[in-house]
Amino acid sequence: MTRTILLALGLAALTACIPKGKYVALEEELASTRADYDAKLAERDATIADQEATIAKMQGQIRDLEGAIRKITQELASREKQLADLNAEKAAALADKGALRAQIEDMTAALAELQERKAQAEARVAEFKDLLAKFQGLIDSGTLEVKIVDGRMVVAMATDVLFASGSASLSAEGKEAVVKVAEVLATISDRSFQVEGHTDNVPMRGSERYPNNWYLGAGRAISVTEAMVAAGMPVETISAASYGENRPTTENETTEGKAQNRRIEIVVVPDLSLLPGYEELEEMVNGG
Repeated sequence: MTRTILLALGLAALTACIPKGKYVALEEELASTRADYDAKLAERDATIADQEATIAKMQGQIRDLEGAIRKITQELASREKQLADLNAEKAAALADKGALRAQIEDMTAALAELQERKAQAEARVAEFKDLLAKFQGLIDSGTLEVKIVDGRMVVAMATDVLFASGSASLSAEGKEAVVKVAEVLATISDRSFQVEGHTDNVPMRGSERYPNNWYLGAGRAISVTEAMVAAGMPVETISAASYGENRPTTENETTEGKAQNRRIEIVVVPDLSLLPGYEELEEMVNGG
């Protein structure tokens, strides 16, 4: 209360001391100053409001951008996975393509080998048929037979026609038969022949020259070989061997069986160079 009275008295005294015109001017200046201040304050408030609106708008835009970035990041991850899957599929396809190419190459090589084997088999069949045709007269007369034994072509002749019992000397009839065989074999080029002597299991007795069937078989094989060379067979294409009683064609229990086992076999020696894998075998044996 006292403070209010004092303030009023002060203002009254001050008013009393200031001229009225100056007072009015001061009031107008004060009012103008207040108006400017209020305008600036309003302008500031409007600016702050605009800035806040701008900030709010920018924050919304930032949120939108962050959402777009998340979406793009997810889409990029999805595309990267698709790309990785495509690369994996491409790698698998290339691997499958390489494996398929290898399989095709293997199959092609196998087919070529089969075709080569077929050609070789057909050649052997043709050779066998040719040999049969050349010996047909002697086969029909019962002088010999042509057969395949252990994959080899064999001309078999019964020794009872060629030799007397226990002898390795060719009979006249036997020599004539051997000469006919030699004349046919001499026409087959690029082949070697081995004359093999076979006996029955009856032991040799009382013969110093042929103490056992090995010797008898060898003696008979040599006699046939010499007769064939004399008939025109190239000596470098023929050899002699003996199996004695050790490779019978049937049991030695009967007279007929023993007769079948007593034989001369002229074997057409296989050409190993025609066999599949011969080159690898040659390289392995000869050390390259």
